[in-house]
Amino acid sequence: MSRLHTLMTTTEAVAAHLGAEPAESIEIPPETIEGLPGVVVIEHRQRRRVGNMTWGFPRLTRAMREQGEPPGRIGLVADLTNPLWEQVVVDPRRRCLIAITHFANPDGVPGEMTRTWFSIQDQPIVAWAGFWRNTPDGPVFAGMTMTANEAVMPTNDRMPVLLDPPEYDRWLHGPIEDVIAFQFRPPCAAHRMVTEARNGRWRSDTLPSRQATLL
Repeated sequence: MSRLHTLMTTTEAVAAHLGAEPAESIEIPPETIEGLPGVVVIEHRQRRRVGNMTWGFPRLTRAMREQGEPPGRIGLVADLTNPLWEQVVVDPRRRCLIAITHFANPDGVPGEMTRTWFSIQDQPIVAWAGFWRNTPDGPVFAGMTMTANEAVMPTNDRMPVLLDPPEYDRWLHGPIEDVIAFQFRPPCAAHRMVTEARNGRWRSDTLPSRQATLL
């Protein structure tokens, strides 16, 4: 599963699509990788708010600590039983909607990987099912993954858990049984997806050409 996504729209469009209050001073970066900011919607006291958070929960193993290494980042939630997530996944207050328009996977042979971008044809702004928490360095988020569909499978066997608008409330408020159900249900249908292979190298700044329709 790739660690790269982008949001090619405006904060006003994100707020309108996700039912959140308009926000000021929100940065929409050209692209988001682990350790950099993304755009996330959380709900507090029945009010949804758009904000920036850093992608990736900090992780510092004993070996990293002994070697004097800084904490790493984990931005993908694949195993709900991992101790890193156990206090987060059961708490609806720690759910969020990660706003994206596209996600990317590396494609090709090692050393010459290019970017292949994926989006949803009938849903230009997409909510990725996510979790968040506060840290001493500010709030962070991570996205839940699932088995990939036929469109994504040639580049990776995992993909984001993408939500349709009627599912937003259930994701934000449902019990852990709903979280499990979302992760293990069938993925988004492949025929709904747009696949765009770009010639730019994986570590370049090549973005998809398809812009999200502004709401």
